[in-house]
Amino acid sequence: MHLPNYASPLQKFWFYAFRVICGLVFFFLIAPIVVVIPLSFNAEDFFTFTKEMLAFDPAGYSLRHYEDFFTNPDWTGALYNSIRIAPVATLLSVGFGTLAAIGLSQSHVPFKRAIMAILISPMIVPLVISAAGMYFFYSRIGLQGTYWGVVMAHAVLGIPFVIITVTATLVGFDRSLTRAAANLGANPVTTFFRIQMPLILPGIISGGLFAFITSFDEVVVVLFVGSAGQKTLPWQMFTGLREQISPTILAVASIMVLLSIMLLALVEILRRRSERIRGVS
Repeated sequence: MHLPNYASPLQKFWFYAFRVICGLVFFFLIAPIVVVIPLSFNAEDFFTFTKEMLAFDPAGYSLRHYEDFFTNPDWTGALYNSIRIAPVATLLSVGFGTLAAIGLSQSHVPFKRAIMAILISPMIVPLVISAAGMYFFYSRIGLQGTYWGVVMAHAVLGIPFVIITVTATLVGFDRSLTRAAANLGANPVTTFFRIQMPLILPGIISGGLFAFITSFDEVVVVLFVGSAGQKTLPWQMFTGLREQISPTILAVASIMVLLSIMLLALVEILRRRSERIRGVS
């Protein structure tokens, strides 16, 4: 957007002031990431920039913290648990979330707004409240402190993201395609996998990526529901900040930031593909 030649002084002022404000907000949001990544290459066991780093001396930079992350049993064990939990929780979130979104998209379903509000409530309710509720519920049914307890808890947190993205994809879905498939003799399962799923697949994958990020980065619920055997990467980072201040945390944070950026970029690509499929400009 360009400033027109006939703009008044007030319009010109707001035009530039708005961009300055946006720049300051962007800097406020991005500054922690910009600081953490260079510090992860610190050659010393400090959380501050050393004189060598500020002078761009190669001796002040090292990969020792990244090496510690991939060789320390505490960190590798936590990484293994995260990789073991997040994909399974994502699959459950995608399955239940997609079915819920398709069901709620039907016009004959009663109380759709109330059901949708309940299903996406894990996004709204504070995590501490959700975690406490899961703790007491899972304790009663014997899932507290177990692998499947953590997986199911993370799946509950990921389902709202899948519902929202799939519902948004279904907005532009042509219902006549499913009716035509039914008239040609296809059963509902065949219609879903052959007609509906290929068209809403970008939304499903986007929701799955959000669910994966939520599970991989979550720490509050796993502190309540998990046990020492399910110590995930964020849990290990939280423990490291409390018990032993190690710059390895900065290396782990940098890796997780890079992973999040890659996944969000993939989500944006899928979003644009979904819009092209639905003919949305």
